[in-house]
Amino acid sequence: MIWDLHTHLTSYLRGDTIPEKAGHLLEVGARLGIERMCIFMGMKWERDPSPESLREQNDDILEAAAAHPQSLTGFVYLNPKHVDASLDELKRCVRDGPMAGIKLWVAHRCSEPELDPIVEYATELGIPIFQHTWLKTSGNLPGESTPADVAALAKRHPEATLVCGHSGGKWQEAFPVIRDCPNVSVGLAGFDPTTNVTETAVRELGADRVLFGSDAPGRSFASQLGKVSGAEISDRDKEKILSGNLRKILEPALKKKGFPV
Repeated sequence: MIWDLHTHLTSYLRGDTIPEKAGHLLEVGARLGIERMCIFMGMKWERDPSPESLREQNDDILEAAAAHPQSLTGFVYLNPKHVDASLDELKRCVRDGPMAGIKLWVAHRCSEPELDPIVEYATELGIPIFQHTWLKTSGNLPGESTPADVAALAKRHPEATLVCGHSGGKWQEAFPVIRDCPNVSVGLAGFDPTTNVTETAVRELGADRVLFGSDAPGRSFASQLGKVSGAEISDRDKEKILSGNLRKILEPALKKKGFPV
């Protein structure tokens, strides 16, 4: 069965309530064999969320995951511009709640020192940090992280478990940047299926550091699964990418919280 690193709630999912919308996402994913999804950011996305917005968005994810505890794993959405509020949310949603990871988006570059207390606490809790990254030809947003930012953070915190989201977008440039950071994996979600992306990730980083994700419902499950199912790699490596690696990363936190792995 497949574990999906990267999904969201959105208004155009079918249903009138958050549990119904999450159920629609799970229903579509199940048609392609997706057993568990990591889900983050609520119904009202903001690039630079206030502490109040963070709490509201995380409440949405808590509601979705509570309705589907065997299938959804929530990641807490944080903003490093608000360190104290982010640490409070980390305690509320992960230490004292069911979530098992952290999501960081574009509010603040992850190489900045404000990340340090968040990463230190995440490491103490034994959970991964998923960092959106991109290398845009048109120029990144002011707080948008690149793979080089993730590498800088990884070298400051070699015990942390980090995920470079979207494989940096321009993955040909991203993989060499994080190659020497063994605590960084890459997520394959959220960009068009491209010939050799998965083969290159396996060659450059090793299959153990590559994670399947879809970015659904913004991207289709089928198109993103095609990056792995159509790759010229071994079946064993496909199994690792589609479920084994993510299971290994999440297993300690999920077991501690009483979820089946």
